[in-house]
Amino acid sequence: MPRPKNQAERRAHLINAATRAVIKRGSTGTKLRDIAEAAELTPASVLYYYPDVQDLYAAVLERGITTYCEHREQEIAAVQGPVEQLRACIRSGVPWPGEAEQNTRLLFELFPVVLRNEAAAEQDRVFVARQAELYRDVLQRGADGGDFALAGAAPALARSFVALEDGYAIELMIGAATAEEIEARLLAHARLVTGNPAFTPGN
Repeated sequence: MPRPKNQAERRAHLINAATRAVIKRGSTGTKLRDIAEAAELTPASVLYYYPDVQDLYAAVLERGITTYCEHREQEIAAVQGPVEQLRACIRSGVPWPGEAEQNTRLLFELFPVVLRNEAAAEQDRVFVARQAELYRDVLQRGADGGDFALAGAAPALARSFVALEDGYAIELMIGAATAEEIEARLLAHARLVTGNPAFTPGN
């Protein structure tokens, strides 16, 4: 493949290569030589742009988070009304087969980096808050408009949705649940916390 010429292109090229390597081997199993091989560069060339490979992983995480959140925001913005927006919020957080599952797997594979790299840890904190804010906004609009009778404060309920998504996603990653089962569980949770029967299975 042609090699990029400027530094921005080189860094993007390395992020792409590291993404492929992490999805294939996990962040703990990926070595510098694996990234270099995927990028068709020497290990020294990788280190020229990222002297600390953990910083490269943090860059991979940042892009993965951006892609994930932008997709969710677009899905929610495409529908009207708090009921359909909450459905969209839930559906966009499910790791459906294909790109969604791959991106979710990437984010989970990078969790060891979050534990050891402060830049990655801060990105993860912002990531969680950004997702919770999506839920909070929809839940609060539903409550204000009379569509939802919330079982608690919108911020706390929003955070519970994100926590459930994370837990269920792990089940999917290890083959203990399907995407359809995860969506059904989250919709059932939505019915309980909003009091709206629209989230009853089959509706």
